[in-house]
Amino acid sequence: MKVLFATPECAPLVKTGGLGDVSAALPAALHAMGIDVRVLLPGYPSVKKADPKAPEIAAFKLLGHQVRILDSKLPSGVPLLILDAPELYERPGGPYQQDSGDDWTDNAIRFGVLSLAAAVLGTDVSPLAWRPGVVHCNDWPTALAPVFLKSASGRCAASLVTVHNLAFQGVFPYSEIEPLALPADALGVEGLEFYGKVSFLKGGLVYGDAINTVSPTYAREIQTPELGFGMDGVLRSRAKRLSGILNGIDMALWDPATDPWIPSRYGASSLQGKLANKRALKERLGLPGPDDIPLAAIVSRLTSQKGIDVIVDALPELARIPVQVAIVGSGEHALVKRIGEAQRNLPRHLGSFIGFDEGLAHLVEAGADMFLMPSRFEPCGMNQMYSQRYGTPPIAHATGGLVDTVVDDASDPSRDTGFLMSELTVEALVEAVKGAVAAHRDPARWARLQANG
Repeated sequence: MKVLFATPECAPLVKTGGLGDVSAALPAALHAMGIDVRVLLPGYPSVKKADPKAPEIAAFKLLGHQVRILDSKLPSGVPLLILDAPELYERPGGPYQQDSGDDWTDNAIRFGVLSLAAAVLGTDVSPLAWRPGVVHCNDWPTALAPVFLKSASGRCAASLVTVHNLAFQGVFPYSEIEPLALPADALGVEGLEFYGKVSFLKGGLVYGDAINTVSPTYAREIQTPELGFGMDGVLRSRAKRLSGILNGIDMALWDPATDPWIPSRYGASSLQGKLANKRALKERLGLPGPDDIPLAAIVSRLTSQKGIDVIVDALPELARIPVQVAIVGSGEHALVKRIGEAQRNLPRHLGSFIGFDEGLAHLVEAGADMFLMPSRFEPCGMNQMYSQRYGTPPIAHATGGLVDTVVDDASDPSRDTGFLMSELTVEALVEAVKGAVAAHRDPARWARLQANG
């Protein structure tokens, strides 16, 4: 099987969240199985810097933009096709936003071109001799590829659309998508139209040959009005094409026995090695006090989806337990401001790092006693799996992939790997942390939780 894996981000070259991790790990796993998979990724500065001598293997025009395909490889050895269009992708900031946090004003064009490039490579007019049988699209930035494929003549690849997070839908005014020259019959209510605008993601959901998302529970949740974000009717109509397949993690990259980012390596039979990592994490974040105070941590985008506001609201109660809290990530300005204020008010109980630091993310998993994931919704989540891998039991809201990956079984506690909250409130979070702290005070129970994870 030949697969073109089209994505807007791929770790370690460019990453804003879980999609970047999956875009690195899944193609590598497919490649190891003997599948001829190639990743298509925009030529952001970080991508081109990683392989400045990548040779050009094709050059052509898309929607008036001159583009080149550069031949490269990911660190895993998976072939990488770089979509080089400097005027679209070679700029400072992130894949979707400027340094100010504002979206790039031409995102409709930038990711329309990425989608069209993926489609072209899956048709008879591709400039490459290599032809995929499947174009695998990931989230809204590549979701127009099935629309372009359906309107192409000649042989075409089949399309798979993976929804990593339904909340991000790529919605633009009609005026912004005019340069994409989409088929007129695709622009109505039965196609891309979404409350008077156009949704890239809806296009993928309507025209994709297959749709999947990243956990079985989330596949059910997104067909409901509560978590369907206006797409639940479309998803119910395509339920026979929709499946939920649980994400996995890269077990070699996330392995406390070999992790180069942490000062003390350990495994299920040497969990005492975590203590040195806890001390290193506390020192890094400026958290004082004895090591027997439990340390609960989170590495996350700082958004309301992730329940960061609930953690901040709960901090005074958590300090009274007592529990120390570590918060690492970047995101919404208002939440960053609140975290700073809370740290000034509770300097002995809250440590934070605002930004992305891969090494620190690994140190948090290794050094924390427990991991916080009070997400309002969570398609799959990766950190709860990293945490279990590192013997750091998660405390999570029972939603989406968190339900599918964290075991909290009152009928058989011997199976448990973490703690689930049935509702998301400050009170529920505090009670869940109290329950985790009680388990932490029972060394035999805690060691079993860690080993199970």
